[in-house]
Amino acid sequence: MAVRKIVKIDEELCNGCGLCVPSCAEGAIQVIDGKARLVKDEYCDGLGACLGECPQGAIEIIEREAPEFDEAAAMAHVSRMRGPGAGHAAPDHHVNAAHTPAAPAARRAATGSCPGAAMRQFAPRPSAGQPTPGTPSALRQWPVQLHLVWPEAPYFRDADLLLAADCSAFACGDFHARFLDGRALAIACPKLDDPDGYVEKLAAMIAHAGLRSITIVMMEVPCCHGPDRLVQLAMQKANRQVPVRRVIVSIEGEIVYDEGEAVRVETE
Repeated sequence: MAVRKIVKIDEELCNGCGLCVPSCAEGAIQVIDGKARLVKDEYCDGLGACLGECPQGAIEIIEREAPEFDEAAAMAHVSRMRGPGAGHAAPDHHVNAAHTPAAPAARRAATGSCPGAAMRQFAPRPSAGQPTPGTPSALRQWPVQLHLVWPEAPYFRDADLLLAADCSAFACGDFHARFLDGRALAIACPKLDDPDGYVEKLAAMIAHAGLRSITIVMMEVPCCHGPDRLVQLAMQKANRQVPVRRVIVSIEGEIVYDEGEAVRVETE
């Protein structure tokens, strides 16, 4: 067996809430005997769509020897769970039937295993309007990818940071005016990026660059909630709390959740 990325669940931290289960489109996680458990290694793709759903911080992605992800087997597993008697395992497992994964939103061959990648087309809406020619961008730095930025760059010092999911700027029509204006920027894709080093970079921004606040803009799809967890871990590592504002954007560009202003959140 090869070494690969795979989910690890800390049973001591897990409270059995089951919030992680619907975010795993492969059905790799189930609540068994009051704890979230990895049902089978082959069902876990290691991408971490479940990471941002755990309020206890019980889930992490590690590297260990494990069988390769078997997408066909995972989808067959999901189909079995959603067939007659969906959600019920053998009696001796005591699986919580209320926590069953959502059905695949589209054919997996076209969209992959993430429900957030399901193909959709929106009905026509009123035009976003014609911008004034030469409308200036609110961007005031380069680079912008979290993978590339230097955490102690001058534009991060005493700054308000916007940590945005890659897709959010395309979904939100007034992204520059609403979120970017007056803020330093770092963007990342919670699904496709390798997050190694992200916590350390954010911690350096918080501890050494002296960030004043962090605004997190995420998409509504389950695999996009990782940045919130990264910020929590970074504040713990930096041993410094900063006000955090969380915003969730729908795939049609609507703001479905906005804390309105950065609020100080205590972490453990």
